[in-house]
Amino acid sequence: MSREIKVTETNLPGVLIIEPVVHGDERGFFLETWREDTYRKLGIRETFVQDNHSRSRAGVLRGMHLQKSDPQGKLVRVTSGRVYDVAADINPDSPTYGQYVGVELSDENHRQFYVPPGYAHGFCVLSEQVDFLYKCTSYYNGADEAGVRWDDPDLAIDWPLESPQLSEKDLQLPFLKDLKLW
Repeated sequence: MSREIKVTETNLPGVLIIEPVVHGDERGFFLETWREDTYRKLGIRETFVQDNHSRSRAGVLRGMHLQKSDPQGKLVRVTSGRVYDVAADINPDSPTYGQYVGVELSDENHRQFYVPPGYAHGFCVLSEQVDFLYKCTSYYNGADEAGVRWDDPDLAIDWPLESPQLSEKDLQLPFLKDLKLW
């Protein structure tokens, strides 16, 4: 029996929830996390140029991040633990401006989340610790970095944490209405 990758389109154009085929038995499991020809058929046409790996502890929230002039698309997944992952439309010319999509990613559900270039991205940790991996479509450029507050009332993200642990940088991010992209 042949199984296929399950893809869920979201209310944000290009943002996808991907459930790869997992081959498992009593020994463990195997899955493809990236295969260019397969993912191109799913609509992911960008070229990935950088892979990142972060580890965070329970209660940490990272986000909402973006790059202004050289936006990064991201294909993200969790290899250990569990997160609530979010993509938000921050383009004022978009019909979905101010909307977001959230999805739980874990080492058990093996889901991937594709966030195309031009969206803000962030996640919060729901387990004791998480290992979070992401493929990026452009190189990280700290001088080009921007973001939106995690608790922005215009985004109204329903985070499953009330008092997350944030970096000093994330505490200083502007509200969506004050974000200057260009």
